Amino acid sequence: MPLGRGDQGDARGLRTVEEKSPAGPVDLLIFSCSGGSNVGQISNQAAVDLARDGKGRLFCLAGIGGHVKAITEATKAGEVLVAIDGCPVHCAKKTLEHAGFSPQVHVVVTELGVEKAHNLEVDSAATRSVAEMVEKELEG
Repeated sequence: MPLGRGDQGDARGLRTVEEKSPAGPVDLLIFSCSGGSNVGQISNQAAVDLARDGKGRLFCLAGIGGHVKAITEATKAGEVLVAIDGCPVHCAKKTLEHAGFSPQVHVVVTELGVEKAHNLEVDSAATRSVAEMVEKELEG
């Protein structure tokens, strides 16, 4: 996403969360899968952890899929969009794309070596790995 306003940004032209715009911190929005499996729950928990740590704002993927005007308008104002998916189906990324958005960062839990299981167990080590991968991708 191009910067504008004369900002430096990283090699991809994205500002990092720590950089400030005249209006305040960069608006980084995090959208996650919360599917009915362990990797969906890991995706969601990683997004929650990132938001709690001040890395961005957890945002409503269901609102995007439902074309809720207030949510899609707020998403348009986001400067960096992060999609965290549980598996190769890429529901979070596809939902954003279907609504006309293109996430700058996309992380998939199963690509980090976590095997999908049809349970709702959240592995804290896997959750940390996902959050760390998102942070690494944001650094460029």
